[in-house]
Amino acid sequence: MFAPGTPVQVKNDWPETRGPVHIRTPHYLRGVKGMVVRHLGTYPNPEDLAFARPAKPVPLYHVAFDQRALWQEGAAGDEVLVEIFEHWLEPL
Repeated sequence: MFAPGTPVQVKNDWPETRGPVHIRTPHYLRGVKGMVVRHLGTYPNPEDLAFARPAKPVPLYHVAFDQRALWQEGAAGDEVLVEIFEHWLEPL
């Protein structure tokens, strides 16, 4: 489990190229570095639930990303806050 303030990177993975999937992680965040803000709880993996497969519980986090790094616009300090499941995150 990641603690608040932990620097992370979203996995640069593209499972949709390997077959039908349900992905809850925005494509524009793959490979991008962010910071864990808070743990939101642990929930069944929606990527499995979408296909009626057994879904193990996975921690869910708020992760903050620098807005200007994503879209080259906004003021210094602007952030994008996204809910991301732990299996998509790698510690830095």
